[in-house]
Amino acid sequence: MQAIPPASPSTFPEPQPLDRERIASDFAEAVNMDAAELREWLETDLSYSVGWRGTDPMLHESIGHASGRWIADILEKDRSDLNEDDYGHMRRVVGYIRRHLAQEPANIVTSRWRYSLMNWGHDPLKSIR
Repeated sequence: MQAIPPASPSTFPEPQPLDRERIASDFAEAVNMDAAELREWLETDLSYSVGWRGTDPMLHESIGHASGRWIADILEKDRSDLNEDDYGHMRRVVGYIRRHLAQEPANIVTSRWRYSLMNWGHDPLKSIR
């Protein structure tokens, strides 16, 4: 049996810098709630009722709910004040919203699907109004 040689550093491409313009544009398109709307939503029982809390049963807040707080912070910042972590989160938000929009249920009005998307800054009902 022939041994497989280890990968050399040149085997893997260098990570590309974040395309801030593209990320900001995609984020603005995906997130359709403003910071005030999002913060108001995040205070509701319905907002707390959805989402994955990881493997710790004691966690009070879901991953999506925590994400919503960060999204609201991003929406309130001047673009020049956004950092690499903010842009990384914005990219994750866009991916989450796009993936979940593709899973639309029959009843979107009172679905956990809608409530979860709202935690991530996107109210699907705004898209159909």
